[in-house]
Amino acid sequence: MDRRAFIGGLALEALATLDVARAQPARKVYRIGYLASSGTPSSVQGPDPQSAGFRSLLRGLRELGWVYGEHFVTEARSGEGKLERFRDLAAELVRLKVDVIIGPGPVLPALKQATSTIPVVMVGASAPVSQGLIQSLARPGGNFTGLSLQLVETTGKRLELIKELAPGPAPVAILWDRLAASGGAPWEAAQSAARQGGWGLISLDIREFAGKIEEAFKAASNARAGALLVHPTALFDENLKKITELAVRRRLPAIYGLRGYVEAGGLMSYSADIYDLYYRAAVFVDKILKGARPADLPVEQPTKFDLMINVKAAKAIGLTIPPTLLSRANDVVQ
Repeated sequence: MDRRAFIGGLALEALATLDVARAQPARKVYRIGYLASSGTPSSVQGPDPQSAGFRSLLRGLRELGWVYGEHFVTEARSGEGKLERFRDLAAELVRLKVDVIIGPGPVLPALKQATSTIPVVMVGASAPVSQGLIQSLARPGGNFTGLSLQLVETTGKRLELIKELAPGPAPVAILWDRLAASGGAPWEAAQSAARQGGWGLISLDIREFAGKIEEAFKAASNARAGALLVHPTALFDENLKKITELAVRRRLPAIYGLRGYVEAGGLMSYSADIYDLYYRAAVFVDKILKGARPADLPVEQPTKFDLMINVKAAKAIGLTIPPTLLSRANDVVQ
């Protein structure tokens, strides 16, 4: 074959290949927004974040075939436990025009204010219907879907556990916030369980200001409360370290609705497995990025629940955890 003809043929073949490559559209790399309520900004960055919850979400996506950097990247922000930051960070994610946003319960009202169009996957919404985030669990009806936390529904179980740990006639103080989205539901749920168990209750309704938390603990002591049940809200999450320290200082056996309080030094928690919720949230993200509408994806309820006990905190208040209770714990902090 003539050498010049051979070289010319190669050049034409290369040009044809280039034309085909140009004709094929580049694969879209989706941008997934994430707004954490607490933790440092660095804990939610990149393909291998420090945040255990966010890692669970990325593991779920990976198992569904999504490759970080090839199919998607993340735009993650953290409110660092400061309520006043949630609104600005939510607006920032909206301005970035991400394809979907994932967020835990405390940041959801800010995301609701920020967008009515970008799909939002809830990870552990405490009361999504009464908050106005969705129309119903079966038919969300807007741009929100995901997983509920069932905080109110498990109030009775927490009350049973704390009475098992601190039996006797002394009443249980319920620390709650009527101004939170679930309204009076936590107190009503506690009352219902207390009637069945024959237990006395003390209402510690914070209502507005974190500065009243110390007053609430003083009131519990004055009323000779034998134990404490804390119903988590964004306000309490922001002050969880103060709350757990006050419980130890007042020598009050306390149970919380989120494991983060035990990780911060609290005694005991019973809640939905938050890491499992993040893992399952990946299914919602997968469906939405493939074209499903959030309005048509029913909100799921948790299927796994965790009992977490802090033996060190028990020793600090002179309390011995019954072996029967320890044996049922999913996680024991020594």
